Amino acid sequence: MKALLDHWLSKPFIRFAISGGIAAGVNILSRIALSQVMPYSVAVAIAYLFGMTTAYVLMKLMVFEESGQRVHQEYIRFTMVNAVAFVQVWLVSMGLAHYLLPAIGLVTHAEIVGHVVGVLSPIATSYFMHKYFTFSKK
Repeated sequence: MKALLDHWLSKPFIRFAISGGIAAGVNILSRIALSQVMPYSVAVAIAYLFGMTTAYVLMKLMVFEESGQRVHQEYIRFTMVNAVAFVQVWLVSMGLAHYLLPAIGLVTHAEIVGHVVGVLSPIATSYFMHKYFTFSKK
């Protein structure tokens, strides 16, 4: 069993998914807390920043090799990739929570379902953008 676990954890995409899952948890939990004091749409945006910073730290430490870039340059690139991903997350979250899910009768948990699906939606594109842009060698 340990050999199988070691095999899967040796794969960068799996480590990316685990790191992203942790960051997604930070994102979603902080959005739930922020929604207590602000509108859902604003909470989604602010929570995304918490999740994004968590993701950067975990991915830098656990997923990608040293790029040779200065940390602030790397974080700017990380932010650029995540700005693109944020548009997707926000559109999916809003579209599901306010339109699609209520239209099919899921009203009670539409915001949490919409947000979870939205946060998960850019996993593949983000991985390749971070691999070949954010954390690429100088």
